[in-house]
Amino acid sequence: MDNKQFVKEIADIEKDFPQWYTDVIMKTELVDYGPVKGTMVIRPYGYAIWENIQRELDARFKATGVKNAYFPMFIPKSFLEKEAEHVEGFAPEVAVVTHAGGKELEEPLIVRPTSETIICAMYSKWLKSYRDLPILINQWANVVRWEKTTRPFLRTSEFLWQEGHTVHASEQEALDETILMLNVYKEFAENVLAIPVLTGKKTEKEKFAGAVATFGMEAMMLDGKSLQAGTSHYLGQNFAKASNMKFLDKDGVLKYGYSSSWGVSTRLIGALIMAHGDQRGLVLPPKVAPIQVIIIPVAAHNGGVLEKVAELETALKNAGIRVEADVRDMSPGWKFNEWEMKGVPVRIEVGPRDIENNQCMLLRRDTLDKKAISLDGLVETIKAELDDAQKNMLEKSRKMRDERIVTATSVEEILQAVENKCFVKADWCGCRECEDKIKEETQASSRVLADGERVTGKCAVCGKEAKYTVYYARAY
Repeated sequence: MDNKQFVKEIADIEKDFPQWYTDVIMKTELVDYGPVKGTMVIRPYGYAIWENIQRELDARFKATGVKNAYFPMFIPKSFLEKEAEHVEGFAPEVAVVTHAGGKELEEPLIVRPTSETIICAMYSKWLKSYRDLPILINQWANVVRWEKTTRPFLRTSEFLWQEGHTVHASEQEALDETILMLNVYKEFAENVLAIPVLTGKKTEKEKFAGAVATFGMEAMMLDGKSLQAGTSHYLGQNFAKASNMKFLDKDGVLKYGYSSSWGVSTRLIGALIMAHGDQRGLVLPPKVAPIQVIIIPVAAHNGGVLEKVAELETALKNAGIRVEADVRDMSPGWKFNEWEMKGVPVRIEVGPRDIENNQCMLLRRDTLDKKAISLDGLVETIKAELDDAQKNMLEKSRKMRDERIVTATSVEEILQAVENKCFVKADWCGCRECEDKIKEETQASSRVLADGERVTGKCAVCGKEAKYTVYYARAY
């Protein structure tokens, strides 16, 4: 099957980006649709990406002192109702269990949409003294949010994530933790996923239900829309008071703890697809690619080719590179197309003439550049190519994003910018009515405040003196 025939199976990325996305995730076997509406089955190739994300993030969390634990997925309904803003924010999305074991339950159970309430209830049992602080715990889990409109990885009724929940003795310590984890996410997004992100505080309208303040990271997708790729919340004492989470401080006074929570999810896989993909399919950064190098024999029936392929596979595997040899009884051209579609960062081709010349052919998925390389020092060459691919993908994404951030001074200019698939920087007075008007007239929402920038202009909506500069974009 030639490349042109293969590409016809994927919608045109320029003309129908949503269909392109669906075609790619299905044809690369990342997911399949579950039997319950709005659910997804993450297939091995997709789950391998999640495992690599999980491994990279878990090491970063633990380096800050965080430990992993696990909490129940069933939450008494009364727990959710203790924090009024929290329950109101999640009420439309919660799944409720009313019967179990053939009987009606005395109290309905919520299938966790997030775990602040149950985790804080447990912390209130464990926390006695300032000596018990800080509590720094993360869990890798599934959550359920009954979404009306779903799309695999981006918004499903059940998804996988991590959620960190911390408790501190002071407001400043909790705020410091909130920002620390936001910066951990940013470093991970840029250096592992090769996706540049904008980070900052969310507006009151966009903050997490029950938080004092929410900080987020926003990533630009190829269609110019923003994807909220992670959030970190300063919860103040809201959940501590709701769960009576107190500790005896050094001064002998009982005080409520200050808490934070932070999370990312399998939505990050959607971000990878939509930030880096092309008309041929996936383009995966080496650090999270399930297979970093695919070796394909050419004229495999000729003596010595399969033996050489096995030798190279072993050498790369022993060097810690995730490598596979595709020795299936299919044409090399068919294999080239399949592994390009699956986004494998480096392809090696080995045929009889290559062996004679002590070389192999190498193709980089991020650039589609193809060249001959010597088999001498192959491991070092491949490592260098993978490192360069990782850096190149970040640079390419950053260039695309920076070229598509524009400044606007009116609602009309904001509308024109988002129609042109851009992010918009605009000054804002801080008034909710002005924020709502932008959403109503442009379908763009405030993503994060542009922190650290001096605001001297006028609000793009009402013309009054601005208090903030905001990034606006249409969003997933």
